[in-house]
Amino acid sequence: MRKQPAVWAALQIFRRLCNALPHRIAIALGDALGRVVGRYAKEKAMKARARCSRVLGVGEHEAERIVAASYGHFGRSLVEFMRMPKMAGCLDEVVTLEGEENLKEALDLGRGVILLSAHIGNWEYGAALLARRGFPVNAIGAEQRDPRITGAIDDLRRAGGVRPLGKGIDLREAVSCLKRGEVLAVLLDQDARDRGVVSSFLGFPASTPVGPVRLSRKFGCPVVPIHAVRSADGWRFTTKIEPMLSGKEGEPFGEDIQYAVDRCNEVISGWIRENPEQWMWMYPRWATTLGDR
Repeated sequence: MRKQPAVWAALQIFRRLCNALPHRIAIALGDALGRVVGRYAKEKAMKARARCSRVLGVGEHEAERIVAASYGHFGRSLVEFMRMPKMAGCLDEVVTLEGEENLKEALDLGRGVILLSAHIGNWEYGAALLARRGFPVNAIGAEQRDPRITGAIDDLRRAGGVRPLGKGIDLREAVSCLKRGEVLAVLLDQDARDRGVVSSFLGFPASTPVGPVRLSRKFGCPVVPIHAVRSADGWRFTTKIEPMLSGKEGEPFGEDIQYAVDRCNEVISGWIRENPEQWMWMYPRWATTLGDR
């Protein structure tokens, strides 16, 4: 871990600016800045366009449109996350929840629930809305290079009512929250390198994290897919909670590890195909398997 003074200072200035502006104007600013980043990060954007074109089977111009929109979307998402302390109390005004009964049904089993999600739409608002509705939500997050940034992310999640858990180091806490019958939110669309299971992701083999599936198998906790999709107006969302996933041929989910990981990737891939502009094409998802860096 090392401090990044320039990045930290820029984030602090940006955060103050985001919170000083009206909500919709701040989000529009985030979109514009995100698209500017996409224009100037030429090599990364070029790789993202090639990745998008190859995986979705679309032409160069369509891939360019999708990736530019993705940069804008994540600019908006950053602004929305930085405004969490202001927005936490009024998320019902910008987020509509569908399928709440699916989460309640899974929690009623009394074994905790693993919420399966991905870097699509606004996963932070989705988790915070559930916390606002009274669900005990814990979220596993990655450690950043600068520990101050990790701390800031954790503080923003707490402001939304979500309890942050550090990636890896808080495995015991993750297990404990499931044993207490709580919700554990995980994002499963990142490259797991040599620690993952190779599984089809958008039709191409990808190393996929297997930890959540193993937790499901060991503790019998259901896996429930959830994602928050940005609406056409650009500032509202629909959070969709799907029924808990089933195992192969009636088996408990996770009993067949490969099948369970495949099923998770199938669900996430479907979300991305529906809203490709809201996924992170700039991330090298297939780095381990296809050398796509």
